[in-house]
Amino acid sequence: MKLRLARQSLSNAVVVAVEGELDLFTAPFLRDEIRDAIRDDGPTLVLDLGALSFMDSSGLSVLIEAWRLATSEGGGVSLASPQPPVARILRTTGLDRRIKVYPDVDTAILQHPE
Repeated sequence: MKLRLARQSLSNAVVVAVEGELDLFTAPFLRDEIRDAIRDDGPTLVLDLGALSFMDSSGLSVLIEAWRLATSEGGGVSLASPQPPVARILRTTGLDRRIKVYPDVDTAILQHPE
């Protein structure tokens, strides 16, 4: 499955929905979308991972880069709804201790990502 991205700008955050597989070949598309979202809509970002079925180390690198960019701009990144395989990677690598993970997008938005 290819990667599909959808962006929605809200009053206090921008949500980027990520669907499909995030790997070496698709990671640059998400990287560009995140940069554009932060530039156009502000540095408070929620990544909706509910439809992300696979993520490798390239995807992890994009998440770390997103966190660094958003925090350097005074915002933050939250992850929402990761499926079990993706949640396992976040836990195993410890990234879930750096970037907050929420059960759904609404909760992530309400918590105002740091």
